[in-house]
Amino acid sequence: MKRREFIALLGGAAAAWPYAAHAQLPAMPVIGFFSPNAASAAGPWTAAFVQRLHELDRIEGRTMTIAYRWGEGRNDRAAEVVAEFVRLKVDVIVTHGEPNISAAKQATSVIPIVFALATDPIGSGFVASLSRPGGNVTGLSIQSPDLVGKRLELMQEIVPRVRRLAVMADGNPGTILETNAVQAAARTLGLDVVTMNIRRAEEIAPAFDTIKGRVDAVYICAVPLVNTNRVHISALALAARLPTVNGFREAVEAEALMSYGPNFPDLFRRTADYVEKILRGGKPADIPVEQPTKYDLVVNLKTAKALGLTIHESFLLRADEVIE
Repeated sequence: MKRREFIALLGGAAAAWPYAAHAQLPAMPVIGFFSPNAASAAGPWTAAFVQRLHELDRIEGRTMTIAYRWGEGRNDRAAEVVAEFVRLKVDVIVTHGEPNISAAKQATSVIPIVFALATDPIGSGFVASLSRPGGNVTGLSIQSPDLVGKRLELMQEIVPRVRRLAVMADGNPGTILETNAVQAAARTLGLDVVTMNIRRAEEIAPAFDTIKGRVDAVYICAVPLVNTNRVHISALALAARLPTVNGFREAVEAEALMSYGPNFPDLFRRTADYVEKILRGGKPADIPVEQPTKYDLVVNLKTAKALGLTIHESFLLRADEVIE
């Protein structure tokens, strides 16, 4: 099956599952899958997760059930969703993003929790260590603060004129860690930093109005609100003639300038392996937290031209993908 067809099929299946809890669940393993994004925004990642489960002979409706829930880019639904998963007595909870992992951890110490993406699971208090998580939580760490310096250096190669930088975040504990790392790396590079914490979609446009003419570029943290609204954010950045650097390639597909970071679909595939281990009796406490093995540098040449930027051939040759 072609990837687009698979994603379309997945989207139809997810949309068909109503938000209200079913009265009865089939007598087979149930995975509570909660993405804080909109279903469409998380489509490629969710498809990678489900495809890997199928490869492991976990077939929806035959050998497992997935209860899909979507946060639509908001953090305020986490407690409600995970409480529902606890009531449903799902066999494992899969989620990502610090607020949602935290909500799941607070809701249950019994049901295994697997995070597909965590900014800093030790710093956020989700696990005791990467090698021996302890408790009922494990998964994949993207260690975003560790990548900040590299992102800023790459940005300076493309946009050498940058002196003032804005950071777009949502104020959750994970992005606070990342924002602090941006500020530290920026000082080393001689950059001034302003922070804009965006908690609702309605705050995005006013935030760009605030920084227009005050900064030379925008560092955008990879949070659900940003991912769900990535097309809108890229349009506003282009209108303000502001280059953006992101942590995930899907933003560059939506006409952001560049991204450098882990390959998210690969992380979601690996998340399925964690789920399989747990469904076979593995304990999260004993399953080590892993880190990314694939990092992508992606550049959008169309956006670069619209911003009047010339990207040297040597930079393009280092990119994993160039979108034209």
